[in-house]
Amino acid sequence: MSRQPKTFVTPEEYLAFERGCEYRNEYVNGEIRAMSGASREHNLITTNLIRELSLKLRGRPCEVYPSNMRVRIPSANIYTYPDVVVVCGEPKFEDGHLDTLLNPTVVVEVLSKSTARYDRTTKADYYRAIESLAEHLIVEQDEYAVGCDTRQADGRWLRAEVRGLESVLELQSLGCALPLADVYERIEL
Repeated sequence: MSRQPKTFVTPEEYLAFERGCEYRNEYVNGEIRAMSGASREHNLITTNLIRELSLKLRGRPCEVYPSNMRVRIPSANIYTYPDVVVVCGEPKFEDGHLDTLLNPTVVVEVLSKSTARYDRTTKADYYRAIESLAEHLIVEQDEYAVGCDTRQADGRWLRAEVRGLESVLELQSLGCALPLADVYERIEL
């Protein structure tokens, strides 16, 4: 049995394809990867995060985007779709389409069984290469727990984890707190 050779495309070819596509695809070093759908729990958690962050950042110079906002990571030659993205200050986009953000302040990944390992390791490393990124959240789907990696003044990353519905996650870069009871509203484990 022969294998089909991988076809590598340029970032420009990817964007032209992606902007006309009915489904979302990530771009990793010349390769286009189709993204799978999400579970009910994943969607509820994502919606809860967008709602809570939007309310807490209301009236401030920050914007909260759902998973349809593409983020470019130039140092890794990647275009990806975090579950939630926050940018504070003036958003910078790759081009006039305003659909590829270059300067996120916070990115959030809600873990799925199929992508958890990649999201915790390789993808987390890619995100840390974004100069503007101050915090990266990893939200569990099968337990009430959120991990938060925060960039320190010296460039190192400090990891904190909060567990349990009575816990509160402090987001230093945004100057706000997220009660896990709000993040996991309507989620029964």
